[in-house]
Amino acid sequence: MKTWQKIKNDPKLMKQYLVREKVVDVVRSFFKDQGFHEVSTPILVPVPSIEPNLEVFQTELRTSKGVKRDGYLIMSPEFSIKKLLAAGIGNCFEITKCFRNEEEVSPLHNPEFSMLEWYRVGANYRNVMEDFENLFCEIIKKVSPGADLSKWEYQGQIYDLNCPWPRISFEEAFAKYAGRRIEDIKDEDFYQIFFNEVEPMLLKSKKPVILYDYPISQASLAKKKESDPRFAERFEVFLAGVELGNCFSELTDAAEQKKRFETDLAERKSQGKTDYPIDEDLIEALRAGLPTVSGIAVGVDRIIMLAANVSSISETLFFPGNELFNL
Repeated sequence: MKTWQKIKNDPKLMKQYLVREKVVDVVRSFFKDQGFHEVSTPILVPVPSIEPNLEVFQTELRTSKGVKRDGYLIMSPEFSIKKLLAAGIGNCFEITKCFRNEEEVSPLHNPEFSMLEWYRVGANYRNVMEDFENLFCEIIKKVSPGADLSKWEYQGQIYDLNCPWPRISFEEAFAKYAGRRIEDIKDEDFYQIFFNEVEPMLLKSKKPVILYDYPISQASLAKKKESDPRFAERFEVFLAGVELGNCFSELTDAAEQKKRFETDLAERKSQGKTDYPIDEDLIEALRAGLPTVSGIAVGVDRIIMLAANVSSISETLFFPGNELFNL
């Protein structure tokens, strides 16, 4: 039975799906009240972002005169927003559709999904940690008026959302949960150890956890830590078994960024991923001057899933991919 049919048969279900509208309203108010600009950037682009472990949806743009150009659905609006930052737009945010191919069918993945990105100028990743804490708590309070943040319930488990949330460095987490020193781990082994040994322990926490200072090899768009250049100013947020957001103190050096992109492209080729060039327009924007800025990408559907107290993002979507494509 399709979702629209389920709702028609049980109108009380509509409330669950309309949590999305409430969450989006809270997000917009949260940033508008702080003077952020809401931007709109393209979903179809000539060159997408270059995450080595992600695959794109590729298409072809054709004009009536027979001109053909490669086109891609974005995996993130980051590159376009950074060009606006170089132009001087200042603090800004966007809620947009993004697309990722060849991902598992799971409660936490949909091939088309909603992404929230915001960028705070003159800030670093620690400022955005506070942004995220405050935004998430505001969403819970508005979606569930009267909610006790110290005893917030999700899927039968109780979590303490009171700020500040615990923070643990990547190095500390690997030592504590995997018994490994960062310098003893090969770059190609990081993800396997992280997913098998570290992340499961973070996801058991009864408070949200912020994991920060990733090895530089795991953060191609992030600024190096001045105090320890082995690491980058990157963090991710974990709550109730879900990774919710990925933040950087943004790299502003054009030459360094191009070098890292070249490394990422080589990694994509080694994995047999779709091959495409570097976004030279982004490199030009960095040369023109990106301000000191920190930005984060947040999975909106996952936030809605938690706020609605459902176990799958498909239960927040009127037309989930697994239903549309019989996955």
